[in-house]
Amino acid sequence: MSGIDPSLTFHPLGMAVLTISDTRNESTDTSGALLCDRLTGAGHVLHARAIVRDDIAAIRGQLEAWLARPEIEVILTTGGTGFSPRDNTPEAVKPLLRREMDGFAVAFQTRSLQTVGVAAMQSRAFAGQAGDSFIFCVPGSTGACRDAWDGLLELEFDSRHKPCSIAGALPRLCDVCA
Repeated sequence: MSGIDPSLTFHPLGMAVLTISDTRNESTDTSGALLCDRLTGAGHVLHARAIVRDDIAAIRGQLEAWLARPEIEVILTTGGTGFSPRDNTPEAVKPLLRREMDGFAVAFQTRSLQTVGVAAMQSRAFAGQAGDSFIFCVPGSTGACRDAWDGLLELEFDSRHKPCSIAGALPRLCDVCA
């Protein structure tokens, strides 16, 4: 049966949150703040948080620095996934991925359809595996981050979720979360 199995051990994941924006700063970054609050509230460990401008080199540089840190197993990005000329997140991140998680884009758009209607089609949200880590890229609105976390990422990151969670694909947990 699908869901959280309370008899299993919860294994917190090491995470980082990257806000991609030309206009936000720490005091106005409600999307990044929501993701940080949700992940720490769920029991995961926030190892890093940053804001970079919507520039391919800036995005890649921050991600590569975090991917080199083994304690960061999951990176959440918010912003830069739309169609404006400054939306560069997919172009910056996808070359770093060795595998894409197509199901995340489908699940996110399905969930978003319930809250923003057909505007969900304008999202280029995606996820994938870079080295042994995972990167999840969602739109920059606080509502989109809420849609991504609540009922999707919160379960995907919970090692007790059955039939499986992303935790079982991480080297540190592959033997205990299989």
